[in-house]
Amino acid sequence: MDLFSRSWTALRTAVAEIPDRDFARPSGCAGRLVRDLVCHLVIDAQDVLITLATPAATEPTVDAVTYRHVGDRPPTGQDPLDALTVRPAATYEDPSLLRFHLDDVGSAAGRAAELADPPARVGTRGEVLTVADYLGAYVLEWTLHHLDLVAHLPHARTLPPEEGLARSRALLERIAGTAFPTSFTDRDALLVAAGRSTPTDAQRAELRDAATRFPLVLG
Repeated sequence: MDLFSRSWTALRTAVAEIPDRDFARPSGCAGRLVRDLVCHLVIDAQDVLITLATPAATEPTVDAVTYRHVGDRPPTGQDPLDALTVRPAATYEDPSLLRFHLDDVGSAAGRAAELADPPARVGTRGEVLTVADYLGAYVLEWTLHHLDLVAHLPHARTLPPEEGLARSRALLERIAGTAFPTSFTDRDALLVAAGRSTPTDAQRAELRDAATRFPLVLG
């Protein structure tokens, strides 16, 4: 629960620090500009609020590992659903309005998470899981998107918490059913696993047969 809050706070801080001109730069997420990614974060924050306000009485059907669906097609940014992020993002002509919207909804989502009961059950996407597992899954979401956000912003000051990188790596390894070599940093493991970067020949040699499992297309 604490790591969710720290990862989310760090990500929102990073957004607040981005100069206006950099909102038009590409992000590390295929087909999305920085402003598109920030708009996506607003939608994610809304999802957190909705889910935490949707209690469930049945037994959990998924946990933090099985909550994420693994697909077979890497994102290209051309999916029609991407328009639900890209078009609204383009309407924020002043980046300060987008920052304000994220801070407003994001702060509320952060407070809701702090007040939530970890063992309580919630429903989302047709599944039931505990609050702790739901927020644990979002640590991975926040961490990957934080890396996406600063991918082409070399002067970014606020980076993902080290604990969030380590926890996200461990979660991705459990999802993949294989561990990365210890020579991989947590950041490199996440970028390769999520398809944000292509492994070098040396990294591919270290991964051996496990290289065929990546990238993971997480839904």
